Amino acid sequence: MSNDSKKLSLMALIMMIFTSVYGFNNMPRSFYLMGYGAIPFYVISAIIFFVPFAFMIAEYGSAFKDEKGGIFSWMEKSVNTKYAFVATFMWYTSYVIWLVNISSGIMVPVSNAIFGTDTTAEWSLFGLNGPQTLAVLGVVFILVVTFFSSKGLDKIKIVSTVGGIACMALNVLLLGGALIVWIGNGGKLLQPLPAMSDLLVSPNPEFVTPIAVLGFLVYALFAFGGTEAVGGLVDQTENPEKNFGKGLTIAAIIIAIGYAIGIFAVGIFTNWDATLSAETVHKGNASYVIMNNLGYQLGAVFGMNDAGCVAFGNGIARFMGISILCSLAGAVFTLIYAPLKQLIEGSPKGLLPDYFCKMEDGMPKNAMKIQCGIVVVMDLLIGMGGDAMTQFFNILVSMTNVAMTLPYVFIAGAFIAFKRNKDIKKSFVVFKNEKVMVVFTVLVTATVAFANIFTIIEPAMNGDIQTTVWSIVGPVLFTVIALILHGRYQKHSEQ
Repeated sequence: MSNDSKKLSLMALIMMIFTSVYGFNNMPRSFYLMGYGAIPFYVISAIIFFVPFAFMIAEYGSAFKDEKGGIFSWMEKSVNTKYAFVATFMWYTSYVIWLVNISSGIMVPVSNAIFGTDTTAEWSLFGLNGPQTLAVLGVVFILVVTFFSSKGLDKIKIVSTVGGIACMALNVLLLGGALIVWIGNGGKLLQPLPAMSDLLVSPNPEFVTPIAVLGFLVYALFAFGGTEAVGGLVDQTENPEKNFGKGLTIAAIIIAIGYAIGIFAVGIFTNWDATLSAETVHKGNASYVIMNNLGYQLGAVFGMNDAGCVAFGNGIARFMGISILCSLAGAVFTLIYAPLKQLIEGSPKGLLPDYFCKMEDGMPKNAMKIQCGIVVVMDLLIGMGGDAMTQFFNILVSMTNVAMTLPYVFIAGAFIAFKRNKDIKKSFVVFKNEKVMVVFTVLVTATVAFANIFTIIEPAMNGDIQTTVWSIVGPVLFTVIALILHGRYQKHSEQ
């Protein structure tokens, strides 16, 4: 069999990019935050961030295809070891923040899977309130996952696959269900379309100021996360000079249109004020509330009584809870060690402490224990800080969005140095004109940087100092740790 027969066709490439990037939860959550106003942000993000950034990743990935260190190798050979380590450490710690978010929020899909609705605000262990109880359960969850992952369990991939298939079914359910409701209601939208001049005016009172609206850009950028996975696909593609750019552009258009249609579909069966304005609805459970409402509206179209509509809605929420739970469980069991392994294997010997780097049974067990300890402490500190469930999830979601998108600033920021380094052999080139390359590098870097700045400062401007502080604490703390570790490495190297 020839090598070419094993390579990705244009259609296979598009599907790989689509499945790496497209996330179901982004659509209902975006509607909750911005209503129909989320749609232009997704289109703009695809044009000024996703496409140019993915082309950058593709050039990096092709140039460094034989390097085992991932983004560390890219940054080190393009800039220097210090820049590379801070960037890679930030990338790694974004997954630590993600683990904090998932471990504390995992009980929301559990609740929906069991009860068909989110009852976590009423949960109480040992007299603790809702957020405190979720924090304690999050600690138990992360301890259990760390223990079993360190044993190298592969069976969890089956759970992840089932969750992935179920999440694809959720997309069909969202679009198909919305179409049925739309036809059943005689073409009426439950959330009326605003005038074009009011499109960016969110029905959510938390997203009405210009700073808050601009801060939403980080949610749209986050929805295109997973772009870094595209880098390794260049050399696996048939005729990459012709097909890769075309495939990436088509995938970007499909993803942006898919998100736009999904957000619009939510408005067909969801009136924001009637369904999402209650104090019990927050960033952690809005998607489940919306899908429960889809079931209710379908029941109404099919002529069910109120009890039947409620039961149908709870059934769909249960299905979503099980689907998200399976896909998250699979992701957590993989991501609890995979980024750690890349950090350890990519960093030069001596940069990280020997204890941290020690591998047992092919797993970085000591590093996993330290990581677990950090997640436990952050879970407890955030959970014990207040009694409002909305505040709790605002902090978790904001922290995750900032942490997961900030590394893109480093990766995009190094692209000019990468292009100007004549010693790096570039087998795949998209940006042939230097001025165009500089413009897009500045555009991508500035877009991510400003989106994060707006996301960080907006809560403080509305009196929510806690969310702003937590959004800053993670990246700053981990950057300081990275600089200390590099300083120690440099000092030893000079001796």
